[in-house]
Amino acid sequence: MAVKKHTFLDLVRIEQLRNIEAGKGEDLSYASIANMDRRANNDFDYSTFIQRLKIRARHLIQDNVLIHALLHPQKQFLRASRISLVIAAILGILAAGNAVGESDSLNIYWLLVVLLGFNLLSILLWIIGITLNMQGLSAGVAAQLVSWFPYRNKEKDTIESLASRAWWQSCLTGRIGKWRISVLTHKFWLTYLGSGLVILILLMIARQYNFIWGTTLLSENSLPEFTQFLARPMAYLGLITPDINQIAVSRIGIGAQDAETRTAWASFLIGAVLLYGILPRLALLAISTVMQKWAERKFKLDLYLPYYIELRQRLMSADVQTRVIDADPHEAVKPSNVTPPQVNHTIPLNAQTIGIELDHQIVWPASVTCHDNVIDQQSLADALKTIKKTNNPLLIGVAAHRLPDRGVQRIIKELIENTNGVPWLMLLYKQSATPVENARKLAWFRLAEACGISAEHVITQ
Repeated sequence: MAVKKHTFLDLVRIEQLRNIEAGKGEDLSYASIANMDRRANNDFDYSTFIQRLKIRARHLIQDNVLIHALLHPQKQFLRASRISLVIAAILGILAAGNAVGESDSLNIYWLLVVLLGFNLLSILLWIIGITLNMQGLSAGVAAQLVSWFPYRNKEKDTIESLASRAWWQSCLTGRIGKWRISVLTHKFWLTYLGSGLVILILLMIARQYNFIWGTTLLSENSLPEFTQFLARPMAYLGLITPDINQIAVSRIGIGAQDAETRTAWASFLIGAVLLYGILPRLALLAISTVMQKWAERKFKLDLYLPYYIELRQRLMSADVQTRVIDADPHEAVKPSNVTPPQVNHTIPLNAQTIGIELDHQIVWPASVTCHDNVIDQQSLADALKTIKKTNNPLLIGVAAHRLPDRGVQRIIKELIENTNGVPWLMLLYKQSATPVENARKLAWFRLAEACGISAEHVITQ
C-alpha cells in the first residue's frame, strides 16, 4: 500500500511532541499507543517512518488534548504579524503626511526619499543578508522583533511553552525561518508603501499642490537628468511624466505651475512609488514565498536525535535470521541456537560488505556474506581495491558494543570516499545478543552523520 505523503505541518507537530515528551513526558497519557504493532519485514525508509510517527502523534494529541497547545504558537505568530502590518500602515500614513505638511508646495525628491529611500536601503540589506546568509540583515527589524519575543519567555516550562519553542525553532530558524521572516518583511514594506501612496493620492485629490525641487550641493542639471532617467520606464507604461521644460520651471523660486505640469508631476510621483517601490517588493515577496514553500518541502527530521533512534527501534523493527561469520574453529556454535537480533531495514541487494575490526563473536544476518574484514593497513588496502571495482552499495559492518573512535571513523570515511555505490552502516551484535546502551547506539549514529551516511541507511539491531 502506498505511503501517504506527509506535509511540513506534520513534521512540525512531530517536533512539537518530541519537545513536549522531553520536558513533560511524565504528564502525558500513552494508553492508546502502548500496543502499537511492529510490522514484520517493514523496510525502514524515511516516508514509512514518518507515517508511523504521524499515527503515533495523532493518538497522543487526541488522548492528551494537545491540539490547542500545538496551534497556539502559529496563532501567536499570525497575531504578531498582523500587529506589525498595522504598525507599517500607521508609519506609512505618518511618513506621507509629515512629508507633505501644511504647505501647498511639495518637494518631489524629499517625498521620494521618505517613501522609497528607506525601502531601497532595506532591499539592499535584505539582498546582502540573503546572499551572505545573514538572517539579521535579511529579516528586517520588525520581523526580528516578532521572532525574538517568544524566546524571551522566562516562565517555567509548560506543555504550551515547550510546543511553542519547538514551533519557533522549526519555523523561524534555518532556511525556513529565513524565508518565512523575509515574507513578513516584504509584506511590512508593501503595507508601508501602499498606505503612504493612498494618503498621497487622497491629499492630491482634495488639495492643489505645486511640485518643486532644488539642490545646493549638486549641479544644476543633475536632478533634471535623474528625473528623466526615472521617467523613461514610466513612459513605456503609458504614464504621463514631466518634460524637460516642466522640470525646469518647477525649480524652487522659478514661478507658478500650470495644471498640466502639476498633473505630470503627480503622475510621476505615483509611477515612481509603484515602479521603484511596490513592484520590486511584490517580486521579492513572490520569490520569498516560493522559496519558503520549497524549504518546507525539503525539511526533514533529524533522525540522529536519541528520541527518533529510540522510536525507530520500537516502531520499525523486523525479524531476520542470522548466522555466525568466521566463527572460532575451536568453539562449536550451532546457528540454530543463536538468538536472532532485530534489524530495521531490508539489507540492500548485492551489497559489497566490509567489516571493521570484527571478531568471531559478531553475528551477521543470514543473507549477508562478509567479503573483507579490515583489521590493518593491508586489509584496508585490499578492501579499497575490491570496492573500487564495483558500483554496488557499500555495506559497512561494525561492532555495536564498541565505542566508535577516530580510527574507525577514518576507515569508514576512506571506504566511502573510494566507493561508487551508496554507503550503508550496520550495527552488529555478539552471538549472545548482549544489549547495547542507547548512548552507544547514538554515538554510532553521530559517527554515521559525520561520515555522510544518512540515518535511513543505518541498520540497527
